[in-house]
Amino acid sequence: MLFRSGNLAQLEQPGVNALRELGIRRIIDLRADDEVDHAPSRVAGLDVRTQRVPLFLGSVASFFADDIPLTEMYRRLVDDSAAGVVDVVRGVLAEQPVLVHCTVGKDRTGVTVALTLAAAGVDTDAVVADYARTESLLPQWRNERVVGMLRRMHPEAVHLEDLATRSPAPVMRDLLADLVRRFGSVADYLRAQGMTDEELAELRRVLVARS
Repeated sequence: MLFRSGNLAQLEQPGVNALRELGIRRIIDLRADDEVDHAPSRVAGLDVRTQRVPLFLGSVASFFADDIPLTEMYRRLVDDSAAGVVDVVRGVLAEQPVLVHCTVGKDRTGVTVALTLAAAGVDTDAVVADYARTESLLPQWRNERVVGMLRRMHPEAVHLEDLATRSPAPVMRDLLADLVRRFGSVADYLRAQGMTDEELAELRRVLVARS
C-alpha cells in the first residue's frame, strides 16, 4: 500500500513497468520546485496522480551550508513543515498504493513515511529498521560522487556525510521518542496539526494488517 523511493528522474521503461505492476495510483513528490525543474519525473504513460508537497522551508543546500546534524534537520522538518507532513499522510489516505519520494528518499521521505507508519501503530522497531535500511540501498558510486562534490563546496563541514549518505537508527529512534515526549505519541503530533481521530483510524485500517 505504501512505497518510498528516491527521485524518479532516471526511470527507464523497466522502472515504469515496475511501478505499473505495483499498481501505484498516487505519487507524492516532496521536492522543491528547483529540484523538480532540474530532475523531472519520468512517469509518462502511467495512470497516476502526482501530489506535490514541498517539505523543507528554505533550500536543501542550506542544510549543508549550515552544517547541521541530522537530528536538527529532522526536528526542523517536524516543527517547521508540520502542515506538509499532514498533507502527506492525507495523501496516503486518499489513494493506495501510493509512492512517496523526494530526491534521495532518505530524509524528507524517510521521516514522513516513518511518522505515517508510527501513527498507524506499526511497531517502533520496525519503523526504525525500515528507515535505517535506506543507506544500504544507496549505491557506493553515488555516495562517492555526491560527497566529493559537497566536500569541495564545504571542506570544513562536520555533518556532511551523514546528511548526504547515512540513515542511522538512533536518529530516527530519537525523533520518534522526542515526539512522544512532546505530544504523547506520533498520532497525537498529527492530531495537534489538525488530523482527526477518524483519519487516524482509517490510516490504521489501510496500512496495518490484523491477524
